[in-house]
Amino acid sequence: MNSAAVLTYVHGHVSVPVVVLLGAASVIVGHPLDTVKTRLQAGVNYGDTISCIRTVYRRESVFGFFKGMSFPLASIAVYNSAVFGVFSNTQRFLSQHHCREPGASPSGTLSDLLLASMVAGVVSVGLGTPVDLIKIRLQMQTQPFQEANLGLRPRAMTLGKPPVYQGPVDCIATIVRTEGLAGMYRGFGAMLLRDVPGYCLYFIPYVFLNDWITPEACAGPSLCAVWLAGGVAGAISWGTATPMDVVKSRLQADGVYLNKYKGVLDCISQSYQKEGLKVFFRGITVNAVRGFPMSAAMFLGYEFSLQAIRGDHAVTSP
Repeated sequence: MNSAAVLTYVHGHVSVPVVVLLGAASVIVGHPLDTVKTRLQAGVNYGDTISCIRTVYRRESVFGFFKGMSFPLASIAVYNSAVFGVFSNTQRFLSQHHCREPGASPSGTLSDLLLASMVAGVVSVGLGTPVDLIKIRLQMQTQPFQEANLGLRPRAMTLGKPPVYQGPVDCIATIVRTEGLAGMYRGFGAMLLRDVPGYCLYFIPYVFLNDWITPEACAGPSLCAVWLAGGVAGAISWGTATPMDVVKSRLQADGVYLNKYKGVLDCISQSYQKEGLKVFFRGITVNAVRGFPMSAAMFLGYEFSLQAIRGDHAVTSP
C-alpha cells in the first residue's frame, strides 16, 4: 500500500457524520483526562494523578472533569477537518511536484510527510489557540489556587462570589474586554513550539506504522491497524509534547486570578527555578494515555470517510 495514500482529504456529505461523531467521541472520552492533565500542570497541591482525580471528584463531583468541554466539542469538526485537510492536500501537492521532477524517486516521501506535518501544525495553532485558552480558563477557575508568595486564594471561593466566567461565551467576552483580541492568542508561541514538532510525531508514525502493520497484498489497512497505528501515534505525539504543553497550560491559565508570566521564556524560567526540571514532565502519563483513544478515534473517522467516499473497502475488517 502506498503510504502517500494513507490519508486523503475527502469532501462530501457521506463523510461528515462519521467525522463529526468520532471527533465528538474523542473529545468526550479524552476531556476528563485533559482536565486532570491541566490541573497537574497549571494547578497546585494536586500531588500525583490519582490524588488529582480524587481531589477533583471530591470537590466538584464527576461534572468537574467535564468543565470547559463545550467549546472544544463545538469546534472539533472544523478543527480536525482543517488540520487533516491541510496535511493531506499539502502532501498531495508535494507528491505531484516530485512526480514532475526528472529522476524523481520515492525518497522524498519522508520529507513530504515532515513538511506537510509542520504546515498542519501551524494551522492547528492558528485555529486551536483560542479554543485551548477558553477550555483551560474554564477548567482552572475553580481549582484551589494559592500563590505561595502572595498568599492569595481564589476570589470566587474566598468571597463566595460566582466563578470568574459563567461559560465559554462569557469567557470570550471577558478576555476580549480585559485583554483585547490579542488576549485570545495567549500562549500562541508555546503552542507553536508544541504543535509543529508534535504533529510531525503524529502523522509520520501513523503512516509508517500503518504501512508496517498492513500486508502488501491488502488493498488498505484493517480496522485494527488503523486503531493501533493511530493510538500509538497519538501516545507518542502527546507524550513527547508534554514539556511545552506544561508551559502552554501555565501561560493560558495565567490570568484567571492574577498574571505571573511575561512570556514563554519567563514561564520556563520561573517554573524551573521554583520546581526544577521535573515540572516540565507533569502529566506525561496522562497525556500519553489520553492520546491513544483520542487519536485512534480520529484516524478511524478519516479512514472510514475515505472508504465511504470511494465506495470501496479500503478499510477492511481484521
